[in-house]
Amino acid sequence: MLIQSESIGCYIRSDSLFARLQATLQQAGFSCERFASENSLSRMLSRRGFALLMIDIGNHREDSEDFVSWLNCRTGDSTPVIALSHGTPEMAALALEAGADDFIGAQFEAVEAIARIRAVIRRRNPTTVRRTIALGKYTLDREAASAAYDGVVVELTPREFTMAWLFFSSPGVFISRGTIGASIWSADSDVAGRTIEQHVYKLRKKLLFGVERRVIIRTSYSQGYRLEYTPE
Repeated sequence: MLIQSESIGCYIRSDSLFARLQATLQQAGFSCERFASENSLSRMLSRRGFALLMIDIGNHREDSEDFVSWLNCRTGDSTPVIALSHGTPEMAALALEAGADDFIGAQFEAVEAIARIRAVIRRRNPTTVRRTIALGKYTLDREAASAAYDGVVVELTPREFTMAWLFFSSPGVFISRGTIGASIWSADSDVAGRTIEQHVYKLRKKLLFGVERRVIIRTSYSQGYRLEYTPE
């Protein structure tokens, strides 16, 4: 069976939730196909594979009974599954104990959702671990912690490279200041917005982001920062 590495099958009950999820996935380079039920999704799996399935398990325990039954009845298919819900932590625990590979709350932050999706896909196939990123003429090498433009290496500090990797790995997705602070400084660090702003400024300057190079970082007071790429 052919498995499309960037394709995700979705059963999402809410139109608004699906629209937000679809936009997030597309911005990160994934395609997604919506199905009317878990069973219709399963029928498609017999003909075509997906890299991942995302299932809305509802908001209450009784809503999740169909999801649990569906997981228990799956045969011959090992496609990883992420459950979504507006519900309580109890719903997350129920989904994970039933066999879901991960859980994402319906009020997700885009950058975290994409990171979780990629982590689940990597666990399914460890050879897909991302070690380089290429976007336009920019390339990032994780092992060497180096960035280059059109083959010319640009010197970055470790924190600047981590910030660059964070932005380049999620183009088109706003990343909050809290996420940036936690990712680059520490999980419990409350980094001042001014410090983050200074690092973003230095990154823009060193990598010469702008219209000419087709990559910019857009700032939103309420949402954080977003790397935008305009293809030729």
